[in-house]
Amino acid sequence: MKIELSDVGQVIQLATAPVFVLAGVSILLIVLTNRLGRIIDQMRSLEDRIVKCVDVACLAELRNLHRRSNLINIAIAASTLCGLLVCVVIAMLFLGDASDLPLDHYIAVSFIGAMLALTASFVYLMREVYLSYRLMRAQQLEAMAMCAGRNRTSVS
Repeated sequence: MKIELSDVGQVIQLATAPVFVLAGVSILLIVLTNRLGRIIDQMRSLEDRIVKCVDVACLAELRNLHRRSNLINIAIAASTLCGLLVCVVIAMLFLGDASDLPLDHYIAVSFIGAMLALTASFVYLMREVYLSYRLMRAQQLEAMAMCAGRNRTSVS
C-alpha cells in the first residue's frame, strides 16, 4: 500500500467537484433553515394571539404554517442526507486510492443517492413555496373582498 504523490493529486482533483456540491448543499441548508425560522416566528405570533382569544382564522393559519414547516423539515432532512452522502463519496475516493479497494460502484451509488436526495430537497422546497404563495394569495383575495364589501356599504 504505497501512496504516491501523483495519485493523491488526482484524487484531490476528483474530490473537488463533490466539494463544490457540498458547498451548494450548505447554502441550500441555510436557505431552508431561514425559511423554517420565519415559519416558527409566525407560528409563535399566532399562538400568542390564540391565547388571548380563539380565532378560527388564526387556527387555520396555524395549521397551514404547520404543514409548511413539515415540508421544510423534509427538505432539510433530504439536504442533510445529500451532504452526508457527498462526504461519503469524498472519503471513499481517498480510501479507494489509499487501499486499492474497488469502490467504484459504491462511489457511483452514493453519488446517485446524493443527487436523488438533493432533488427531493428541491421538490419539497418548491412544494413549500407553492403552498406559501397559494395561502398568501388566498389571504390577499379575502382582504380585497372585505375591502370591496366595506366600500359598497359605505357608498349606500
